[in-house]
Amino acid sequence: MTTTAYEQIRQAVVSTVDDLRLDPARDLTEVRRVISGAVEDYQRRAHLGHGRALADTSEMVERVLSAIADYGPFTDLFARRDIEEIFIEGSHVSFIDGSGRLKGVTEPTTETENRHIINRLLSETDRHLDTANPIVQARVLDGSARLTAVIPPIADALSATIRRYALRRQTLAGLVDLNSLTPGAAGFLWALMQTNASTLLSGPPGAGKTSLLAALVAAAPPNHCIRAVEEVRELFVPIVHGSYYESRPPSLDRSGEVALRDLVKVVLAMRPDRIVVGEVRGAEAFELTRAANAGCGFACTVHANSARDALNALVNAAMMAGENVAEPVVRKVFSTTIDVVVHLDRDAVPPEGSSGLRRQVMEILAVVPAMGDDFTTEPLFVRNSLGEPLQWTGAVPPATTTHMLERSLPGDLNLRDILEGRRLPPI
Repeated sequence: MTTTAYEQIRQAVVSTVDDLRLDPARDLTEVRRVISGAVEDYQRRAHLGHGRALADTSEMVERVLSAIADYGPFTDLFARRDIEEIFIEGSHVSFIDGSGRLKGVTEPTTETENRHIINRLLSETDRHLDTANPIVQARVLDGSARLTAVIPPIADALSATIRRYALRRQTLAGLVDLNSLTPGAAGFLWALMQTNASTLLSGPPGAGKTSLLAALVAAAPPNHCIRAVEEVRELFVPIVHGSYYESRPPSLDRSGEVALRDLVKVVLAMRPDRIVVGEVRGAEAFELTRAANAGCGFACTVHANSARDALNALVNAAMMAGENVAEPVVRKVFSTTIDVVVHLDRDAVPPEGSSGLRRQVMEILAVVPAMGDDFTTEPLFVRNSLGEPLQWTGAVPPATTTHMLERSLPGDLNLRDILEGRRLPPI
């Protein structure tokens, strides 16, 4: 069985199935008959000298059936719960499993087949991948994964990533168990979520920002109105009061787009206690300045190399809105409204002898009243490097933030006890 023979048969079957308007899910028996006929036809031509005969025709039938009725070489990958990301570069397919190591698939694929699989995934969504829309992001596999795909002429060849949502219903207590947080740091973040404090999460891709954001949302009181907006939905924490909103790309006639910035503007009019933005990358950041002025808190993630870099990244994103507002004004708004920045990091490769990648909170900074034109921050928790302990620095947030947190704490708890990890709230 060769890839060349397989691809010839698969393409012939796809063409026939389309011509006959067969639905593989409903007309499986008829699809199998078409495949068997295509395999027999190939064998006859091979025996006449037009190609190399198949050693096992039944194996070829099953392989093509898997590609047509299921996801071919991706079927087993999609079924495995330990796979975090799948990468497609033309005909090459690789993945990162639970150990954090990059591995390649053993079954050969072609770029045409991989594109067919991507189109099948997108067929269940309102997104399209074609020359008019060469870049796409979508929720796929019943919302359990995020697909990002790019095709020529934007990319040299089909380039796609399928990211599985493994820990999107995480809790602060669960992150303590994973050694991402200490009990004291988790208790402090829990206290923040009982108020309308604003929190910024930062880190490189795959560092666990969305998992921590999900844990924060889960820690919010049930009577808080939470409005969560995302470009492609990744958060699935049940919300008692509030809802989730997802942006929409333009349709084929380039109309009907709903951008992330539009969603932030809309939810501002829906009386939120906190606006959650899954990932801030552009003009939607400017709308967060309006949220700050409206008196509601927000929580969002941003890609950055450190907590202080995250603050500048948020300002730069807000300036992309093109509004006639000077940068110092935007910086001043964020410096007075962002209470805490949490920075996460991960291993580039799993440490020797470890069971997988470490994703840990590296620092938690309090944003204090600015002493100048730049942000002024105070480290509350610091981890010197991955694997070392996350330690409280002995500092406390500014008086206004501390007073707000103290009022939200149950019973006779006080903030210093939480920061030291002596007595903790019910995280």
